[in-house]
Amino acid sequence: MASPNIDSPHDAWWLETAPEDRGGLSPMQAQEALKNYGLNSLESLERSSMLVQFFARLRNPLILVLLAASAVSAVTGDVTNAAIIVLMVVLSVTLDFIQEHRASSAAQRLRASVALHATVVRGGASVEIPVDEVMPGDIVLLCAGDRIPADGHVLRARDFFVNQSLLTGESYPVEKHACALPVTATELQDAVNAVFMGSTVVSGSARIHVARTGMRTALGEVAHSLQAEPPPTAFELGMHRFGLMILRITLLLVLFVLMVNVLFQRPLLDSFLFAVALAVGLTPELLPMVVSVTLSRGAIRLSARRVIVKRLASIQNLGAMDVLCTDKTGTLTEARISLAECTDADGSDNPRILMLAHLNSRFESGLRSPLDEALLAHPLDTSAWTKVDEVPFDFERRRVSVLLDRGDARWLVVKGAPDDVLSLCDRFEQDEGRALAPLDATAMAVLRDRCHALERRGLRVLAVAWREVPGDHGHADVSDESAMVFAGFAAFIDPPKAGAGEALAALARSGVSVKIVSGDSDLVAQHLCTLLRIPVAGVLTGREISAMDEATLHARVGRTTLFCRVNPAQKNRIILALRARGHVVGYLGDGVNDAPALRSADVGLTVDSAVDVAREVADIVMLDHDLAVLHEGVLEGRRTFGNVMKYIMMGTSSNFGNMLSMAGASVFLPFLPMLPAQILLNNVLYDLSQAAIPLDRVDAGDLRRPRTLDMRSIRRYMWLFGVLSSAFDALTFWLLLQILHAGEALFRTAWFMESLATQVLVIFVIRTRGRPWASRPGSALAAASLAVVAVALLLPFTAAGRLFHFEPPPVAFFGWLAAMLVTYLTLAEMAKRFFHAHLTGPPHGLAHRHGKPPPPSPSKARKQPAPADAARAPSRND
Repeated sequence: MASPNIDSPHDAWWLETAPEDRGGLSPMQAQEALKNYGLNSLESLERSSMLVQFFARLRNPLILVLLAASAVSAVTGDVTNAAIIVLMVVLSVTLDFIQEHRASSAAQRLRASVALHATVVRGGASVEIPVDEVMPGDIVLLCAGDRIPADGHVLRARDFFVNQSLLTGESYPVEKHACALPVTATELQDAVNAVFMGSTVVSGSARIHVARTGMRTALGEVAHSLQAEPPPTAFELGMHRFGLMILRITLLLVLFVLMVNVLFQRPLLDSFLFAVALAVGLTPELLPMVVSVTLSRGAIRLSARRVIVKRLASIQNLGAMDVLCTDKTGTLTEARISLAECTDADGSDNPRILMLAHLNSRFESGLRSPLDEALLAHPLDTSAWTKVDEVPFDFERRRVSVLLDRGDARWLVVKGAPDDVLSLCDRFEQDEGRALAPLDATAMAVLRDRCHALERRGLRVLAVAWREVPGDHGHADVSDESAMVFAGFAAFIDPPKAGAGEALAALARSGVSVKIVSGDSDLVAQHLCTLLRIPVAGVLTGREISAMDEATLHARVGRTTLFCRVNPAQKNRIILALRARGHVVGYLGDGVNDAPALRSADVGLTVDSAVDVAREVADIVMLDHDLAVLHEGVLEGRRTFGNVMKYIMMGTSSNFGNMLSMAGASVFLPFLPMLPAQILLNNVLYDLSQAAIPLDRVDAGDLRRPRTLDMRSIRRYMWLFGVLSSAFDALTFWLLLQILHAGEALFRTAWFMESLATQVLVIFVIRTRGRPWASRPGSALAAASLAVVAVALLLPFTAAGRLFHFEPPPVAFFGWLAAMLVTYLTLAEMAKRFFHAHLTGPPHGLAHRHGKPPPPSPSKARKQPAPADAARAPSRND
């Protein structure tokens, strides 16, 4: 088999004659193709080695300054100090690298477990392989709902419609055929014999020969724009602002210390090293590691509940979520839909309705909905009928038409949403189909009332209509859907899911309101809400939403519970309107029609049985369609946020206070209050104690409500605890100088021990809003913290202590140290209670609503390629 020419991705390769279908690649040919072409991926495949990744962390400006300073020390003869500085830098970077590498590896394994697969012919047999293993020369089998994994020629097709709006901007699906093209068909829109990576199969089935993969595809040409850095979430913006705040404070302190030491004519190199070490001590360099490890741990815990996190940042979004939008089929209902009744225009049971609806479902080639499956569960003899053509389902028409031939007659049979089908009809059947009557306004009102009566009983309703066409009518299109004869209604029952009501109540108690976004009628949705005891604050239909401008919709979404008869574009508008009001929004859906909303939500959720496009766009994939599991995910997200906030609070209290004290002490002391190497050692030991924060427990009170990063509260916290810590350090300085008459070495030793003990032990106060003794810390955090304090107290009595220029303090100092620790922790507990009682920021969400709307979620740009106009990509998985 000749290899396809894929060397020039910009030519119109689809003009080439499609190769013969010879059964695809053999396993050996596939291996050879993998060597030649690489994986079928748009992502960069060149992963840096672990050594390169490690040394990349040394590019941190503060690290580079420290290494430069150590080199200067070595050149000037202070080799010991230079070695100590290098050792401290290596320890700090290694700690960060190991923890974050483990977190990244765990997250990658979880993402791989829900990777997309494709069905290919290998060695003459159909096999399922990961999409990135699809190679040029493969034969791929496609059906409705599939994501097309590569560019290729169509070899065989049956009613094969594709949404390729991502590449061409075409709003409606395009039918593809196995055919030759004229030489003028050089534009991608003209390539009706070819399919392109990233497109979605709307209906039908096909067999394609892969011509191009990975970056050689048409999508690969625009891959860089698709992989552009996504806009940050509110949490990421807050973290950025936090970093800038720390940076500004650091620069001010460093410049202040340098100015003071130069003014006092102290050694310039020592002053410079002290200032840089001070900056390192103030910088929360472990914050990225703490965030990454905490989120990774949350993802692993969720995987035990059969929830796969594709993107770690979405865990925090899940915890901050205060509005969940969901469809109802399979989420609030059992998704075990069964046919309840088939009634004609007279309201009588009529098997003829079942036959017509069954024929439509039997011969349509699009993605079958649960309603189709319920109809096909009734076996009927359709052998007398053959399919001629069809008009696939789409969300503008909300119906599917099938052109059928029985030998003696040719009929167009239509099935779809009652309002849309009724609007096509000008007659209706009477006397079990033996007579036809005009469908005037009176008859139309009667039929609509009959439909509404079925919906009030909680039944989902489809309308069925037909028309006879000439025997030579060989092609069906939308224009044929007119002058129809209304046959009747098919009504289906989908019972509420056991436990859904309890799960919704649990979400409500956790501060998450649930809104139902459905293609069903408002009467059906309200009946379900009654059964599940969901209070309905308001109802909006798709028709009402289409008549609203954005400002009106923004005003209405907050007080609306049910959104009914909505299409994909309207679902997307609802999500964006809720986000513009300051809500953190989750969306749960599993169909092609859910792709726009999944992409626009702060966190997109789906199930493993969802269509390819939904699973690709979603942030989180649930292996069980269970709201109780989702509630566990919400709580896990809040645990991760709670532990991240503990580290932030530590970085803005003890660290800031200690560094402020060092800067102030340099003004009044005739010597540096701590040597640069001692500051770095203090920082490394402190980081070791805090590395276990991701493993800490979180109080139940922190899980009750959504929480977002509030910079105003953080600033208040920093100043309150920073001033308290500095005041206590000033007391320590007085004690050392006036009571113990400490010299340089003893002063530095005693303050090293006191500062490390206080800033490590205060974690037991800060980690909980309640009483420290009533909230048991995680065993790893407790062990790490106590071990670091023990090291700090014992180090001056060892040979390593002498290396750092420590000297053993007198026994009396330990009595004073114990008293100071008890006093400091008591004052910290009082300050914490005062802060939470009087200085905390506004409750969740209010900060957003009084400012600019939050930016789009960062997951959204990465989650492309999704159809740019997927709103019109048909699927009926409501």
